[in-house]
Amino acid sequence: MAGMRDVLAAVACALLAFSTPSSAQDYPNRPVRLVVPFPPGGINDIVARVLSQHLGERLGKQVIVDNRGGAGGVVGSEIVANAPKDGHTLLIVSLAGAVNPWLYTLPYDPVKSFAPVAMLVAAPNVVTVNPGLPVNSIKELVALAKAKPGELQYASSGVGTFLHLAGELFKITANVDILHIPFRGAGPALIDVVAGHTKIAFGSVTSSAVHIRPGKLRALGVGSTMRSPVLPDVPTVIEAGVPGYEAANWIGVVATGGTPEPIVARLHKEISEIMATPDVQKLFAAEGADIVSMSAAQFGAYMADEIVKWGRVVKQAGIKAQ
Repeated sequence: MAGMRDVLAAVACALLAFSTPSSAQDYPNRPVRLVVPFPPGGINDIVARVLSQHLGERLGKQVIVDNRGGAGGVVGSEIVANAPKDGHTLLIVSLAGAVNPWLYTLPYDPVKSFAPVAMLVAAPNVVTVNPGLPVNSIKELVALAKAKPGELQYASSGVGTFLHLAGELFKITANVDILHIPFRGAGPALIDVVAGHTKIAFGSVTSSAVHIRPGKLRALGVGSTMRSPVLPDVPTVIEAGVPGYEAANWIGVVATGGTPEPIVARLHKEISEIMATPDVQKLFAAEGADIVSMSAAQFGAYMADEIVKWGRVVKQAGIKAQ
């Protein structure tokens, strides 16, 4: 009897050994679902739609963008965390994924529930002010904020969003007290600063450049370690006098945790080649987003580091989900 059990166990192991490579070779065998955990129209959605078109052509199956907004990205992320581990359900992840563990009680593990696939782009923020505010540099903004603690106001796209976190990181790094005014989205926040009601914004280069070029907003510094090609005359915040300040809304792709490695490797290869094409690079460069290339393992380590970094900001700033 024991011998028969040993034989059956050996057969089961052999079948299991062959099942994963076979499924990877057959991948994909149906349309792929690319979940964007935010409503249409934002940078996450724009990146997803560019990627889906090219990835579908390479995989030979349709890649369908599925916008599932809610709870700062938690709703869409939970869908992918609970999906079959076969690479047919992918998730667009961003800085929000590194912040949510500190704002919400998550119905999934922010690390173990996902398999890193590829980093796509990073869009740095830019510190802007209404032209009516009498400052022309980061140093002048810091000096004015220190002279009037709690009087200056900055607009964000909502509690826990990139604009909010970039603003709080600036306050911590520059040691200033500026009042946070949340709005429902980056568009309304920037429009309010353009109108001169609130005076400061920490929006992304992507969304701010359209207001900077005609002079509706004055750019003081970008949150990357190198100057943005979209705003080459604007110094980095570090250059401008606030050492250690770096804020970028990064975007990448993950699969459900436990997805077979051959499938992850196939996706990484195809996505990396897509992001390296001149047309795609030109498209994102025009939007102020930098294409970032790293291995799947490096992307996983990067996300883990971001969770730690923004956790410190959330705790120090006392940010609570609303």
